[in-house]
Amino acid sequence: MLVSWEWLSDYVQLTVDHEEMATRWALTGLNHESTEMVAGVPVIDLEITSNRGDCLGHIGVAREASVLLSQKLTIPNPVLQESTTTTASMLTIENQFREGCPRYIGRVIRGVKIGPSPEWLGKRLEAIGVKSINNVVDATNYVMFECGQPLHAFDMSKIRGNKIVIRPATAKENFVAIDHKTYELDPTMVVIADESRAVALAGVMGGVDSEVGNDTVDVLLEAAEFAPLCIRRTARKLKLHSPSSYRYERRVDSAQLDWASRRCAELILKLAGGELLEGAVDTGMVETAPLSVTLRAARISKVLGIDVPWSISLDILQRLGCQVQSGSSESEAVVSPPTYRMDLVREIDLIEEIARIYGYDKIPEDAVVPMVASARRPKDIMMQTVRNVCCGCGYHETMTPSLVGKSPALAVSPWSELEPMSTLVPLLEGASLLRRSLIPSLLASRLHNQQQSNRDVRLFETSNVYLASVSGKPVEQLNLGLLGACDIREVSGTFEEVLERVCGREFASQKVTMQTVAWPYLEANSGIEWLIDGERIAWVGQIGRPIADSMKLDAMVAVGELNLDLLLRFARTVPQLKSIIPFPVVDRDLNLIVDEQLSWQVLSTAIKESAGPFCIGVAFKEIYRDTKKDGEGKKRVLLSLQLQSETETLTSKQADDAIQNVLSTCKERFNASILL
Repeated sequence: MLVSWEWLSDYVQLTVDHEEMATRWALTGLNHESTEMVAGVPVIDLEITSNRGDCLGHIGVAREASVLLSQKLTIPNPVLQESTTTTASMLTIENQFREGCPRYIGRVIRGVKIGPSPEWLGKRLEAIGVKSINNVVDATNYVMFECGQPLHAFDMSKIRGNKIVIRPATAKENFVAIDHKTYELDPTMVVIADESRAVALAGVMGGVDSEVGNDTVDVLLEAAEFAPLCIRRTARKLKLHSPSSYRYERRVDSAQLDWASRRCAELILKLAGGELLEGAVDTGMVETAPLSVTLRAARISKVLGIDVPWSISLDILQRLGCQVQSGSSESEAVVSPPTYRMDLVREIDLIEEIARIYGYDKIPEDAVVPMVASARRPKDIMMQTVRNVCCGCGYHETMTPSLVGKSPALAVSPWSELEPMSTLVPLLEGASLLRRSLIPSLLASRLHNQQQSNRDVRLFETSNVYLASVSGKPVEQLNLGLLGACDIREVSGTFEEVLERVCGREFASQKVTMQTVAWPYLEANSGIEWLIDGERIAWVGQIGRPIADSMKLDAMVAVGELNLDLLLRFARTVPQLKSIIPFPVVDRDLNLIVDEQLSWQVLSTAIKESAGPFCIGVAFKEIYRDTKKDGEGKKRVLLSLQLQSETETLTSKQADDAIQNVLSTCKERFNASILL
């Protein structure tokens, strides 16, 4: 924001030089970028943060100066001489898009004489980098840089039907702006139209068909409030930014609209003459209850670490434009921020205002601010454990965008069958879809590593996926995604370790059930899902050959996802210690011939039950098929049975008895035979 020192002096008595004032602004939040002398007048470049839209005009900056210098702020009071003809008799305004334009004010000035602006006005605009065009357009620019409210002037004779319609743009509607370029619009954009065509792109730029020129006689003056999100989307999508859009994106003060309209009308009458019609056509301002924030004296000292006198604190807020009333006690006050300070919504915001005006330099470096260390949330503890396990298993963490483009991997969607949600304005080139799974992102990372000749790569990511729902309310789900080599047992083993470390050693065996799944994006017979009370918590599988080939992966990869939100419900935040058993473990390997359709989960559960209390684990080793020796529909399962007692060393007879019980049960229930 370029600020003219001469222009600023119209509103406040500047009792210090511009260098001192720039330093004071910098110490209170308006960072001083540079100062340049233009025609003998200092022009100061200030960095205005996005929450201080009220300082995007000379009056706003002058208000800050008046508070810092304890001087009176003088704001011009427009005095208008109106004709007996009403504006409503000459102009109709229809607002069809209140979500995009909450308020619109139109005034009409007839009989103006377009010409060059007087020297004083041209110099002031040129000092801040604005080219002088003509007296009417310069008046709108002057008021915008005076108070921060953008305005626009139309040639009234070019408004068909004397009617203004605020509406969404139609799909692929073409609009020719005053820069003589044609832009293609969409329904998310707000346009100002007459009865047959768009005449301005709301909040961004006017149209060439209605601009004020040398032959203009009657002027329609616009002052409006537009939704910041609509303007931001429009400016970014069309790559069409302007001083107006810059201010609308940061919100304007709706309560200032009428003042800005009257102020601009006053300038036009002085500069270009003409007759101002009586009144204005106003689509109306939505009345809202003033915001009230309770401020406590004790809270100020607790946050800042120093005692700021209560009377000084209240005086600072009043000088900033706040209304201050007594609270429930002498050390409390009810503060109503002014409409132009939309960033003041909480008590801490008021305390920050007090601190910056009172002076940060008055807070000593050794000021004691009471603090306590924040405790880690259960989620934080779980996430640290998850990352430690994944890194310990040889995986490297990735961080990828939540937006993905259309690719064969987009078919991977185990959590939802609904189509992915898309953004209205793509934030990344070629990527406008919110991912339903982490696997497409991990596959893209795998491909990038492959292109860099790094083929031995194992990746993991913890991030949200975004699932559409029938109700229309999207669901965010925190997942752990893994991508490893072609062996899905590596991924399964990592998930098992995560479950054991997060939920305890017995959790997986007692709560989790497994079943095979056949999804088209996975290789046949490779998909397994893990369930807790019928709800899917994880899945693993090998990416199908069609997807791997279409993405030009040079090797098959195993992938999997774990629902961390569901896992958090069962997380054990306090580790449970268990005594070390001093007696040795007896390992016995078994090689069973069973039916092909028998699942490992059913078999291992039966073995654990039949092995008795000494069984502490059943470990899968290998599957082998020999149709010549065992026949069709048979497979050999090699497993290891671990036996241990907490009170004694097991004898050979005790171990043999447990093994015999296992073999008898497998023979009876599964018609299994042992391979010696």
